[in-house]
Amino acid sequence: MITDTRLNTSLSILLGSALLGGVVAPAPAFAEGVTAGTLIENIAVASYDEGGTPRTVNSNTVTVRVDELLDVTLTSLDPGPIAGRPGNAVLAFELTNQGNGPEAFRLVADTAVAGNDFDVAVQAIAIDSNANGTYEEGVDEILASPHTTAVLAPDTMLTVFVLVIVPDAAGDTQTSTVVLSAAAVTGTGSPGTAFDGAGADGGDAIVGTTGALATARGSLINSVVSVALVKSVTLRDPFGGTSAVPGTIATFTIEAQVTGTGTIEGLVVTDAIPAGTTYAPGTLALDAAALSDATDGDAGAVSDAAGIAVNLGNVDAEARRTITFDVVID
Repeated sequence: MITDTRLNTSLSILLGSALLGGVVAPAPAFAEGVTAGTLIENIAVASYDEGGTPRTVNSNTVTVRVDELLDVTLTSLDPGPIAGRPGNAVLAFELTNQGNGPEAFRLVADTAVAGNDFDVAVQAIAIDSNANGTYEEGVDEILASPHTTAVLAPDTMLTVFVLVIVPDAAGDTQTSTVVLSAAAVTGTGSPGTAFDGAGADGGDAIVGTTGALATARGSLINSVVSVALVKSVTLRDPFGGTSAVPGTIATFTIEAQVTGTGTIEGLVVTDAIPAGTTYAPGTLALDAAALSDATDGDAGAVSDAAGIAVNLGNVDAEARRTITFDVVID
């Protein structure tokens, strides 16, 4: 191929010129060496003596334009399977242009991966526009189909977000993997494949050791958390029995049972004061610890109109919280 001949010739010229003359210093080295499009120029010099007179003679100038190598790496930025739940989730990846020239890359997310317990749906592929490592809706750029990055300079790293939707049918602790691929827009192939005239400044583009194609896997584990409320009542009548008559104290117990995996957020339990009864002040409690009736710094509050309210906040799965309060039958 033409490219191979030029590279071999340039190496010979560089070795010869290093012995006989000066070489123009190459541009700073990137991941794949000298920047694509760089012109390497050199002149050989011969020195000799003619009849006692020192003389020198220069060769013609030989110019070699460095071709563009196409290489890319792609890695997952998530430390392991991310915790997800039915609805939206985000997988993060890092793409690096390992070539020596400017290149854009086409991204494809494959969700139908062997071994998946369920398959997610790809909602979008986005670029971390402000480089803060966190997907921000309305800030980070959503790539239009066919999901192609901007042209990246050599050694440029880019954070890519794959936005997915976990189906409602996904079960607790089930897992799913997404394979993201990044391919050089100029072309891919086995190492050494040449694309004539497709490189920087009209040079050739040569596929590097990565094949100009990289893949990375991101995965998530589904966390399904649910809440059940179990309510019961005990009665104490004025005569020491359990009949429901005027003056009987009814103690209501509400057990909030959180099951599954993960954490439920902002759990609030409310209950109305039953008609025909009056709340017994100062009887609201959480896990046997008294709560004030006023809306203040603790978790509880009571009013005749709204009933009782207890803010349990964030509750981990497999936790049980117990609320109690008394009313008196009118």
